[in-house]
Amino acid sequence: MKSGKHSALLRRENRQGWLSVLPVLALELLVCAYPIGMVIVKSFTNWDGFSAKYDFIKFDNYISMFKNKDLWMSLKNNAVYFVVHLCMIPVELAFAVLLTSKLRAAKFYKTMVFLPYIINGVAISYAFSYFFSPINGAFNEILTTVHLEGLIRNWLSDEKIVNFVLSFVSLWRFSGYHIILFMAALQSIPADILEAAKIDGAGTAQIFRYIQVPSIMLMVDFILFDNIRGALQVFDIPFVMTAGGPGYASSTFTLYTIKTAFTFSNFGLAATMAVAIMVMIVIVYVIQNQIIHGLVLKDRKKAVEKEDESDD
Repeated sequence: MKSGKHSALLRRENRQGWLSVLPVLALELLVCAYPIGMVIVKSFTNWDGFSAKYDFIKFDNYISMFKNKDLWMSLKNNAVYFVVHLCMIPVELAFAVLLTSKLRAAKFYKTMVFLPYIINGVAISYAFSYFFSPINGAFNEILTTVHLEGLIRNWLSDEKIVNFVLSFVSLWRFSGYHIILFMAALQSIPADILEAAKIDGAGTAQIFRYIQVPSIMLMVDFILFDNIRGALQVFDIPFVMTAGGPGYASSTFTLYTIKTAFTFSNFGLAATMAVAIMVMIVIVYVIQNQIIHGLVLKDRKKAVEKEDESDD
């Protein structure tokens, strides 16, 4: 009898729980699911963004997208941002470890590394446009001052280096954000665990490899995802600094998508590109996540096996 009453009470609590969550789920459905669904539907049409009527053209937009050489060039440019930022993640983590240690004037350095992130992206892009300008640009003036005139060039018009220059600007803006996130994760590790490791004779490198890195893997996951999302969605820096030029040499996937929609009035094809970028973000994240987790978990498994052998 008591068990029956208990079960009824649990069912009632479950219903109340679901009723309390329903408004949030409905809002999530309205804000996220509905727009995504509409984008998917529009990707199968020839909608121009203005007309009330449009035709369903099956997979024509997807075929056109895969045949578009300029779009593939833009995606290749996105890869430059992705690789540059990915290579900098270990450096950002090292800075975070340094700033969480007993470093003199650590608060000042924390403020300085985070400052670029809170500055408007358009303002940063304009500032660096003047910095790299071939006409009285500060960077070329610096090269002249240190007698490296041979390196002077038009940094934003050279197809071979323009994406690396823009990636540098992107790094300058976002690296501080990643450092602050890593610091927050590192500071959440209980101090007694670190002290116990030191007492057991673990060095700084061992603590970092076997305690700190595995403990902040959730934050690593988030930053890796943010890197993928940011690299594939980068827009403001190339738009302001080069407008995707020269030609499509510095165009990005998002920049090309927006141009397709608002310059060529082909919202159907632009919707197709939006669907593609969502799929790419998920695929690249899953692959990257498996690789990174595989390496870390492999190291942790080896460490545990060594500890077991030493205990025996």
